[in-house]
Amino acid sequence: MAQDAGWGGGAYGGAPYGGSPYGGPPGWGGWVPPPKPGVIPLAPLRLGDVLGGAFSTIGRYWKQLFGLAAALYGGAALLMTAAVVVAYSAVSAHLERVVSLDHGESASSADVVPLVIAGCVLVLLGVVTLAVVSGLMYAAVPAVLQDAVLGRPVSFPAVWHRAWAHLFPVIGTLILTALVAIVPVLLLMTVFTWAVIGLVTMDSGGGTPAAVTLGVVGVLVTGPLAVWLWIKVCLAPAAVVFEGRRPVAALRRSSQLVRGDWWRIFGITLLAGLMAGVAGYVVQMPFSILGIFPGMIGGASLDEDPSPAAVVVAMSGYLVATLLGQLVSQIISATFPQLVTGLLYVDRRIRTEDLGPALAEAAGVPAHGVPPYGAPPYGGMHR
Repeated sequence: MAQDAGWGGGAYGGAPYGGSPYGGPPGWGGWVPPPKPGVIPLAPLRLGDVLGGAFSTIGRYWKQLFGLAAALYGGAALLMTAAVVVAYSAVSAHLERVVSLDHGESASSADVVPLVIAGCVLVLLGVVTLAVVSGLMYAAVPAVLQDAVLGRPVSFPAVWHRAWAHLFPVIGTLILTALVAIVPVLLLMTVFTWAVIGLVTMDSGGGTPAAVTLGVVGVLVTGPLAVWLWIKVCLAPAAVVFEGRRPVAALRRSSQLVRGDWWRIFGITLLAGLMAGVAGYVVQMPFSILGIFPGMIGGASLDEDPSPAAVVVAMSGYLVATLLGQLVSQIISATFPQLVTGLLYVDRRIRTEDLGPALAEAAGVPAHGVPPYGAPPYGGMHR
């Protein structure tokens, strides 16, 4: 757990990084590298340390990370598929009557109401499922990092237990974080809506262009603010898991840790997101190509006999392969950026609270090595 790993908020903090025994410049007599019991050195992290630590965590704990992600996203997909099948079987008669209406006929409320209810239930179930899956993943990744940083093994049940224990605080944190982006997203939707209305109605007046202009200006004004706030609170899920904080306290904690290092965290977070996006796209391409072959086989038969079986063969292979590719891509995009964010949280605490010695003690390694020939650290230089 968090306290067992020495992650408790403020328990080891307070001292500025200048008091840390790590990080003396190479070449000074007696300099000793910081200990590295796990995936990162217990010292202020460079970009290579952060990215290397994320890749090392994936390499050592891939069963826990990818196994949990596959179970969650795969289970969510199966749940939603089953829900759609059940909903369709319940309202298929109403749907058939609505679809078969002639031009000018209006559907009766006895047919429309069940369709609306079924759609609302599916949307609500999808939102709840997405919230639970996202919350568990945002909690599971820091839970793995707690042991990865210390170089300790962790079992799948332990990761699941920690993630589930922090599920609701993490969901609350994600909801509060999402509120940051609501204004620019609503403005973007307004711009798109008014632009579509203008194109459809060929509005030559000043209403639509004025609305679009106002929306674009609003996005340009609120967009940077939303990005700034999002980076300020991006460490909040890690603070929930590592320190057991509640959502509002975790947001404040993240803002405190990000202070003075916003641009660096923004750049590394953006780079991690781009890397995950490219990797997910590259992984998804073979699945999409693989799905073309059943469609080609089925397409040949469609020219002669467009039977339902031929249609199923033509479409099912491509859909299954595409869904598998999207599942793998989603697992990557949900894992790697969160590993980088969790390591940035550790880095900020090492830099601002001198957490390195406490982590070394928790890992059971010396806080710093013995200088060669009995020389004092940094060759007698003091900082």
